[in-house]
Amino acid sequence: VLTLTSGPSVAAPAASPDRWQIPVHTKKLDNGLTVIISPDPSSPTVGISVVYKVGMRLEPRNRTGFAHLFEHLMFQGTPKAPKGVFDKVITSGGGSNNGSTRPDFTNYIETAPSSALESMLWLEADRMTTLDFNAATLKNQQDVVKEEIRVNVQNQPYGGFMWLDISDLAFDKWENKHDGYGSFVDLENATLDDVRAFHRDFYGPNNAVLAISGDVTPAQGFALAQKYFGKIPARPTPKPTDFSEGLNTAERRLTQPDKLAQVPAIAAAWKLPERGSRDQAPFAVLGQLLAGGDASRLYQGLVKGRELALNVSSLYGLTGVWEYDGPSLFTVFALYKPTTTADALLAGIDEEVARIVKDGVDDATLKNLKTALLADWYNDMEMFLRRADRLAKLQALWGDARVVNQVPGWIEAVTSADVQRVAATYLTRANRSVIDRKPAAMLAAPAAKAASQP
Repeated sequence: VLTLTSGPSVAAPAASPDRWQIPVHTKKLDNGLTVIISPDPSSPTVGISVVYKVGMRLEPRNRTGFAHLFEHLMFQGTPKAPKGVFDKVITSGGGSNNGSTRPDFTNYIETAPSSALESMLWLEADRMTTLDFNAATLKNQQDVVKEEIRVNVQNQPYGGFMWLDISDLAFDKWENKHDGYGSFVDLENATLDDVRAFHRDFYGPNNAVLAISGDVTPAQGFALAQKYFGKIPARPTPKPTDFSEGLNTAERRLTQPDKLAQVPAIAAAWKLPERGSRDQAPFAVLGQLLAGGDASRLYQGLVKGRELALNVSSLYGLTGVWEYDGPSLFTVFALYKPTTTADALLAGIDEEVARIVKDGVDDATLKNLKTALLADWYNDMEMFLRRADRLAKLQALWGDARVVNQVPGWIEAVTSADVQRVAATYLTRANRSVIDRKPAAMLAAPAAKAASQP
């Protein structure tokens, strides 16, 4: 039984007459594949998510970006379904598909009319079994990933520094700090043997979760999962390294030049509570209070009030506040006026945090914050694809998809004192890492002036 340190048992969600209980039916096949069915006959469609418990944290050293590269390779065909078949089968019937890589998982998602369910499951089982490993495909996808890096990082103002570079600064262990996009050298050095080994080690059924939501009964879903996935043999999975880290004990600062940016920006990041901590739900409320839209303290205080920042937004690493299983960050990203400084912006953030630590949150505001978080949570459940994906991720990360029916209660139980506690514990200067990203011309001007001084 998995429990929060101060919360109710995850394995026994309490029913509430005024709260939507997401139906969650779970079964583990003999080969270790965990199958989750969430029936909903309101639309003749289904959503599917297959989550593999491998992400950037588990990729081999000297193969940065490999988990992401492999996500691309999963769409490049198998001996039975050559390249293009996967997309054609799903989209020709009105469906769609996608995939993404994160630190703790890689997920593959599809949605289509329920009449296409068997075809989609066959395709997913087929690529879980094996891929069409060939040199031409590998070279092609290496080039695709490198181009993605050029477009999204190298030739983009700010270049993802608020999630790539800030992790390198904030974390100590290689698993948490390295660039998940990958270096060009590492990507180019990936071999067919590397690819085969990665599929063998991490893409077995015992390292995966299959979730189906929508127009399917549990009996139908489990029978189809057994039919298509049941004969895939389990495969040994490497034991992960210990990538745990405590909170930081001294502020970390870095200034970076940006040749494409027009105005300076900061990313200020704090290490988050561990997944499953009693502080996780209060931090979700705190994050909403600080940076959850135009009503947030930082927007009202720094953008509208002091007029220091041009905008403000926040992110939880590369995922969300409930979808990590190792060290992660709460990051505030803001563009600021060239007439001010990063220090002035950080002082403004510290002021807002200090106010929360001292005064807490009034009842009306706390209620509004919770309502916003719960609305987002339930809105995600309306779409079958998003529901299946969330259930699969929760199962993979928490060990029990029924967490989906616990989270609303955890949010509702948060008190003002909880918010004060987590603000005082985590949003400290000692636990903060800051990158000040300035237009290259702004950094060049003072340097040139200093050089010309006698």
